[in-house]
Amino acid sequence: MKIHQISVFLENRTGQLAEITGLLAENGIDLRAINVAETSDYGVIRLITDDENAACEVLNKNGFIYSISDVQTVGVPDKPGGLSVLLKALADADIDILYMYSIFGRKDGRASMVFRVADQAAFEAAVESSGLNCSDGEDLGLE
Repeated sequence: MKIHQISVFLENRTGQLAEITGLLAENGIDLRAINVAETSDYGVIRLITDDENAACEVLNKNGFIYSISDVQTVGVPDKPGGLSVLLKALADADIDILYMYSIFGRKDGRASMVFRVADQAAFEAAVESSGLNCSDGEDLGLE
């Protein structure tokens, strides 16, 4: 199942992370995952929240530029080599990983990873062949 990620584009200046997380908190929006990528001029915050629509409304209201993209999530065994098994299956299937990051918390002894990939159908097939499963929104506490 695809999960929606919100990518927020920010100036690279002090206080931007505090501002955006503060606005979300003030509006009762909980973060499920966050990833920050930056260059010398700007940053991109990738967010998965418990309420995508409310988060987008807050971002719009406060003048933030953002985009929505589909990502995949997979629970991997939370032990040495757990992620390696999945990454090997993806490499064997020649899946191009654009980026990945982890999700807060664990469920059932598994660490959840977020993937942005070029070919989602091939990704899902490779995950299945590894003996793992893609997660859904319910697994992550998403509305």
